[in-house]
Amino acid sequence: MAINYNERIPNNVDLADNRRLQRALEAWQPEFLSWWHELGPEGTKNFDIYLRTAISVEPDGWAHYDFVKMPDYRWGIFVNPEEAGKKISFGEHKGEDVWQEVPGEYRSTLRRLIVTQGDTEPASVEQQRMLGLTCPSLYDLRNIFQVNVEEGRHLWAMVYLLHAYFGRDGREEAEAMLERHSGDPDKPRILGAFNEKTPDWLSFFMFTYFTDRDGKYQLASLAESGFDPLARTCQFMLTEEGHHMFIGETGVGRVIQRTCEVMNELRTDDPERVRAAGAVDMPTLQKFMNFHFSVSLDLFGQETSTNAANYFNQSLKGRFQETMIEDDHRLLEGTSPVHVVKGDEIVLEEQPALNTVNERLREEYIKDCQRGMTRWNRNVKRAGIDFQFRLPHRAFNRRIGNFADVRVSPKGKILSEAEWTRRHGEWLPDEEDRAFVQSLMKRVVEPGKIASWVAPPSRGINHEDPSSFEYVRFS
Repeated sequence: MAINYNERIPNNVDLADNRRLQRALEAWQPEFLSWWHELGPEGTKNFDIYLRTAISVEPDGWAHYDFVKMPDYRWGIFVNPEEAGKKISFGEHKGEDVWQEVPGEYRSTLRRLIVTQGDTEPASVEQQRMLGLTCPSLYDLRNIFQVNVEEGRHLWAMVYLLHAYFGRDGREEAEAMLERHSGDPDKPRILGAFNEKTPDWLSFFMFTYFTDRDGKYQLASLAESGFDPLARTCQFMLTEEGHHMFIGETGVGRVIQRTCEVMNELRTDDPERVRAAGAVDMPTLQKFMNFHFSVSLDLFGQETSTNAANYFNQSLKGRFQETMIEDDHRLLEGTSPVHVVKGDEIVLEEQPALNTVNERLREEYIKDCQRGMTRWNRNVKRAGIDFQFRLPHRAFNRRIGNFADVRVSPKGKILSEAEWTRRHGEWLPDEEDRAFVQSLMKRVVEPGKIASWVAPPSRGINHEDPSSFEYVRFS
């Protein structure tokens, strides 16, 4: 499915054949551009950036690379092609034809799902808007701009669904997504993690590794939806989400690599000496991992959730890789284990499987996060450094679910409030840690140069040289 770039709004959904919808989206477009200029990446108006732009949704060549000025980027609406004869694969409507229109009884629920997903996209752009001013290299500057424009296009994808299928309510919701802002005390973003600050590049790398990975699992669940336009939209968004997680994993990996190099050069594991040499010490890296992992776990919601059970039962939101799971895809019987607090311990307790859909998704996420952690630890070991990164316990630093009202150590021990107050600085970044990381944030934009606290990338974008290629041209 080729994308028509001759349209004012590039698309592969035959927008020109629906004049009412086209006019509505063209009326929303100036509001989006106004939001982008106000709260998008700071100071990028005249940069020529080596960006990837979708030219089709086919897997054998959907991306085109060229230098583009950010305000000229062609945001649009791209969905995977319809699959003839496709059936719903789970829930009460399992085996029925997928829906091309919104079922009336699920209208408000579907709208809420789309709005919640859509709200995260501009939120991350707002969180990252100042980072270009402290980029560690041209390669990294280009990458954050790529993430930003794709998050903007993902917002367009959700706005298209709202306009196309939800009438006046949808139009109002689309407008509201540009009225809420990350961290705004009066009109914050819907999900807590998207109101946190992303003040430095270490936080950005952690965000794209941990929080964008949550996005992968949420999109994959929606990609199973019985509402086919939503499923096909999310299927295409997933192709772009992979690059965001790549930036996170390789970014954190490059920070770890540089820290190992400094430790070996100085022959020390003393955090203060590592810091004095301009690198991020291992304990501080672990603290940042602890924070971003725990905040991202909350995005999956309650461990036992009636809402999640309803989404599944109504065939609106499935599980990760639903069709590959070996069960009846109805979950009317059976149980699944859930972590709960019993006295002063955290134990596993069997709960009805239908109520634990969130927890199954969280479990898949944790396993995925651990795979990257294992790769980082392998490289630390190769460098001869005696240190191992660990994911904290799922109950650590939680604000939602079974562990919202308890204090838990990274190893899963329940703590008193006093002990948490005394020790949480050992496990989470404090003001001193954040100030130190912030002190490293010096802009490096000369080709071939890179900041002292991160190693160069091992490979470039689209086979270009990772260090010397001029990924961003300043006018």
